[in-house]
Amino acid sequence: MVMIAFLDDDQDFQAIARRWLSNTEFSSIGFKNGRELIRSLHDHSVDMFVLDWNLPDLSGIRVLEWIRNQLGDKVPVLMLTSRTDDDDIIAALTAGADDFVSKPVGERILLARLRALARRLHRTVPNLATETYGRYSFENAQRQLMLDGQAIDVTLKELQLALMLFRNLNVAVSRAHIMEAIWGMTPSPDSRTLDIHISKIRRKLMLRPENGFLLQPIYGYGYRLEEVSEA
Repeated sequence: MVMIAFLDDDQDFQAIARRWLSNTEFSSIGFKNGRELIRSLHDHSVDMFVLDWNLPDLSGIRVLEWIRNQLGDKVPVLMLTSRTDDDDIIAALTAGADDFVSKPVGERILLARLRALARRLHRTVPNLATETYGRYSFENAQRQLMLDGQAIDVTLKELQLALMLFRNLNVAVSRAHIMEAIWGMTPSPDSRTLDIHISKIRRKLMLRPENGFLLQPIYGYGYRLEEVSEA
């Protein structure tokens, strides 16, 4: 299930659009202003954003800039607004929006645009016998993880989590996506399962600059495994 943060101060339209989403592969959580959305990311994990431009506090463009600064450029963002001027469309795309839809918009168009963006999320990778990332290698048939040719003692869940992060190298991966992909469940705000496993793989894999990678928390969203160069 792909979780969408839907930001629009038009509560009537937001209710209609989220009802369209409710019978699909998407789920959603609604917000009426930008600051509310930003604060909520501490408690909610989302995979995509739909942002209205005109809002009572922060504009949709300001929220978009915050998303790009905090979460990177891989999280899909759809701008949804009544603006139709070419300069506005260019401004939104230049600021980092992945797509731009003008209101009024119907159910079929909105869902088609969102599905196109969702296909960019965590693209599948061929199941290779061996996957190598710097000094780390995954022997998938044997379910082994190696560092410089030496096996690392990890559980199956730790192995699956590490492989997901390496396959999404330098991309922010949401807690919701990780929990559903690895554990088959929606994350609970009180659950420490993921955090405990993250701590273990950070320690066991020795993810630090001298080994070429850092595992970074993304506040209110998830985690990003970054490739780094030792200074």
